[in-house]
Amino acid sequence: MGVAADRAGISARLARLMGATAAVALCAYAQLPQAAWAQDINLPFGNDLPQDAQMLLTADNLIYDNDRNTVTAAGGVQIEYDGNRLVADRVTYDRTTSRVMASGRVEIVEKDGNRIYADEIDVTDNFSDGFVNALRVETVDKTYFAAESAERTGGRLTTFNNGVYTACEPCREKPEKPPIWQIKAQKIIWNGEAKTVRFERARFEFFGMPIAYLPFFEVADPTVKRKSGFLIPSASYKDELGFGVKVPYYLAFSPTYDLTVSGTYYTRQGFLGEAEWRQRFDNGQYSVKIAGIKQQDPEAWKSNTVNGSETTRGMIGSKGTFQINPRWTFGWDVLAQSDKNFSRTYGISGFSDLVQTSQLYLTGLDDRNFFDVRAYHFDVQEDTKAIARDEQQPWVLPSLDYSYTLDEPVAGGELTFDVNAQGLYRNNESFRTNNGTRLDGPAGRFGRTTAEAEWKRSFVTTGGLVITPILQARGDAIHTDYDMNVVNGIPNFINNNPGMTSDVRSSYYRYMATAGLEARWPILFSTSSASHVLEPMAQVFVRPDATYQDRIGIPNEDAQSLVFDATTLFERDKFSGYDRIEGGTRANVGIRYSGSFANGWTAHGLLGQSYRIAGANPFAQPDLVNVGAYSGLESDVSDFVGMAGIASPNGFAFSVGARLDEKTLELRRTDLKTAATLGNVTASLQYAYIQAQPTYGFATDRQEVTGLTKVKFNENWSGFASGTYDLQEETLVKNAYGFAYGDECFIYSMTYTRSQNRDTKETDHSFGFTISLRTIGDFGSSTGDLNSSF
Repeated sequence: MGVAADRAGISARLARLMGATAAVALCAYAQLPQAAWAQDINLPFGNDLPQDAQMLLTADNLIYDNDRNTVTAAGGVQIEYDGNRLVADRVTYDRTTSRVMASGRVEIVEKDGNRIYADEIDVTDNFSDGFVNALRVETVDKTYFAAESAERTGGRLTTFNNGVYTACEPCREKPEKPPIWQIKAQKIIWNGEAKTVRFERARFEFFGMPIAYLPFFEVADPTVKRKSGFLIPSASYKDELGFGVKVPYYLAFSPTYDLTVSGTYYTRQGFLGEAEWRQRFDNGQYSVKIAGIKQQDPEAWKSNTVNGSETTRGMIGSKGTFQINPRWTFGWDVLAQSDKNFSRTYGISGFSDLVQTSQLYLTGLDDRNFFDVRAYHFDVQEDTKAIARDEQQPWVLPSLDYSYTLDEPVAGGELTFDVNAQGLYRNNESFRTNNGTRLDGPAGRFGRTTAEAEWKRSFVTTGGLVITPILQARGDAIHTDYDMNVVNGIPNFINNNPGMTSDVRSSYYRYMATAGLEARWPILFSTSSASHVLEPMAQVFVRPDATYQDRIGIPNEDAQSLVFDATTLFERDKFSGYDRIEGGTRANVGIRYSGSFANGWTAHGLLGQSYRIAGANPFAQPDLVNVGAYSGLESDVSDFVGMAGIASPNGFAFSVGARLDEKTLELRRTDLKTAATLGNVTASLQYAYIQAQPTYGFATDRQEVTGLTKVKFNENWSGFASGTYDLQEETLVKNAYGFAYGDECFIYSMTYTRSQNRDTKETDHSFGFTISLRTIGDFGSSTGDLNSSF
């Protein structure tokens, strides 16, 4: 069998082994003094050696034997040539046979730092043939090679007899102790013409114990970066799939394109075939992947699931990116599959995310200017048929963002222009009913184009007050073509949302102008052991009411997620996208704090509120998704929002963010995070709570806690445990455990992961393990949380 991978750590030593003794043969071509010599030498051989390099040879004795036609340097021989150094007890050059022989504690130090040890070296002066006895190699990247003897023939084949290779450093206290792993082979053959290194009758040993035998295996010469052959296999396990073993084969057709084909056999589901084509160009690259399986046991899943209802399954996906010029990039990431959950179920690399976004894009970036246009579609890879979120996802054709900031100041301030446009199509509408109807996405075709300009300038008074006036203007053109089911269903939606009126038309035009003023006054307080900065801050934005604010008709696709907290308190527009527009006059008031202490501790905090001063409150007006409901902004005086945090130099950190009712101070939303390192233990804990938002689609409170602990038992051994618990549903949503061993040459890890569906309470178990041998490769699977937790 053959193994294709990066094997520079193994075979680079074999390729260079004889070359460092080149300077030895120079002895015969110089009339040198007996103690120390240095002069220019003309080389009669070795096309790879520099013609103008100097050689330095030192020895106790130099012996000329005219009868045998030999020249011998004896006693403390040292030869330096072109950065290489040879040390030996005796070096002899035979003029008749053109052979160079070094013996007695031979040591070669290559100019790159590698060290080669031998009892005896015997080579021809052109290095096409030779013999080495008791060979040992130590490289600068800490790989080690040894052999009883080595022989070079024909100028291309080097055979190492009873060779040993490892990337583990020998134990200094007990050099005779076997390394963690090593490969022993009866013969190791380096073929300089075929650019391969072949191990024959190889035995893999772990802590000196043989655990695997191979008749032969082959790796690529380091001069060949890509070579066809088998890659390291991997293994996995899942309840419904069974045990799986994956064997990939790599085909290197040329330096710019290749193909990897893989076969995975699952004990429950049968054979999964995969193939990936990759091609590189001067300005980019692309790949195409296909996969397919005919499931043997769909009954492993429930019949009302996607996995349990399908037999013949497959996918095709492609990724690509090209640098048109230094400013412009074009690319794509697309997926098509037989059903919505195939790639996630079988873990197809690059296409297994829960929400897989297929897109085609063009991006430009130049200093302070940005352009991005893309078309995309969302594939929700879920096993449950009943939710059917995948069929409700829109096609976005296209989405455009453009931002241009003038390089030169305008009236002393910064002027920015922004354009956003989107067009989308949805075949099936998405409803969510929880004490009222929320239309997440209406069916039909929609388009919107938005253009806005913003100017702002900061002034600093002599007292340190920072005043920033802001002017902004915006216009929107909107086109709608609702499906008739949506048009007929809107009256029912209005019945559940009093105060709204229906206004369904094919086009809308709206505008908004804003005049704003921001004032900040940072005040510094210092002591001998600490410094504190208090910064009172206030904003006021004056605008007319938003057009069509109290009417149902304009779709809301990109402004559905409204989170009002301390991080968004001082945002000019608090809606998350362009589909909703903020109108009316509003003031934001708060105070910020930051502190630094002599012992290395730091602290920060922010507290504030937002006030509707005049005009209609846009957050109190429901739209198709009721985005403003229970946001904390729906009343004239908003909820209180704040955050605070501390951090120590020894690894402890704590932060909290909260939103409190403006009248009762009842907790509406909070996020707590803490992390600490104590000795060899690192732990983190996160807690999130969101009060019920019935008309926004969440009828009950949501609260969840996530914890992670990592323990380093000693220099090499470590373990971890993590879990996520839904306090409201009383469900352990996910938990994982694992341990790992790692040193400079070997890594082993094992993980166990259990996950439970919040709705169906079904559980899924998976195991993962990885064995990584430095310079050889990885074996196992990446299933589990270990990779992301260590």
